[in-house]
Amino acid sequence: MNTFKIPNSFEVGLTGVGIDPAMVLRRSGLPLNLWSSGKGMVTTEQFFGLWRALGELSNDPAVGLKLPAQVPVEQHHPASIAAFHARTFRDALQRFARYKILYCFEEVRLLEAKGECAVDFSWILSWEPPPFLLLDAAFMSVLELGRRGTRRVLHPLRVELRRNADHQEIYEASYGCRVEFEARRDAIFFRTSDLDLPFVTYNAELLEMLTPQLDRQLAQRKSKTYTDQVKWVLKRLLGGQRPEITEVAKELGMSSRTLQRRITDEHTSFRQLLSEARRELARYYLQEPSLGIGEIAYLLSYEDPSSFFRAFHEWEGKPPREWRATQRRL
Repeated sequence: MNTFKIPNSFEVGLTGVGIDPAMVLRRSGLPLNLWSSGKGMVTTEQFFGLWRALGELSNDPAVGLKLPAQVPVEQHHPASIAAFHARTFRDALQRFARYKILYCFEEVRLLEAKGECAVDFSWILSWEPPPFLLLDAAFMSVLELGRRGTRRVLHPLRVELRRNADHQEIYEASYGCRVEFEARRDAIFFRTSDLDLPFVTYNAELLEMLTPQLDRQLAQRKSKTYTDQVKWVLKRLLGGQRPEITEVAKELGMSSRTLQRRITDEHTSFRQLLSEARRELARYYLQEPSLGIGEIAYLLSYEDPSSFFRAFHEWEGKPPREWRATQRRL
């Protein structure tokens, strides 16, 4: 449920910054043939482990910021290649956000308001914050996209980071803008006017070839039935606050009335799908020993652990801790 193939661009980037990919794999406890086999799949947690291993092996605090520039465009996933050949920076960001989920359990969100556009990232099905270096690389990949496409020395409006202030001069030199630490969110901001900058790399013929293929893959990822689509969205939205059908409908690009009608046609209900999504996530989270019952209850948007306890007992016929212990013995 939570595995994906690491893009080869990551290996290329590691080599570019002078880090032996095999050492990173060894340090993180992953198979040394992960890339060469062409079939290596990792969980989000294992992917985070790779970035933590990189931090342990490198003495350069800016290694995450440097890595995206080391990867040639042709080494990227087709989804990123499509973004590089978009018409404008706005078009590129929208394509990047739309298709990112195809090669990583990562969601990119764009929010335009008051003359600026915020870009942030979230890692689906992860209960821990992303490593700093991964977040650095994610933000810099967005900036690198704009710089390569416009062929300009593009600078963000600002960058906001939740972490404590450290190496501020390095970050501000790399981004070319003010960096605010101990912020409420992790996000990179651009001027709305910059989003209208044309891409020198615009290639209509390439986009005409890639877009239908990417859209088909996206449709397959989201599943064919509305039941599965709703559960897919619910799993992304759960966490601290119970999602409403209006939120899910918006994610799927339809009205809540239309969504309600379509899931009714598939002989189910929004309440039932929410329960199924919670159950599937609960089974997944309980297999992670570091998560306490209270934390899992929060991740599933229950008001308190006792509510989660009752629901899980109804699903599985036993308490969460007993179910977890049983799984460990299997």
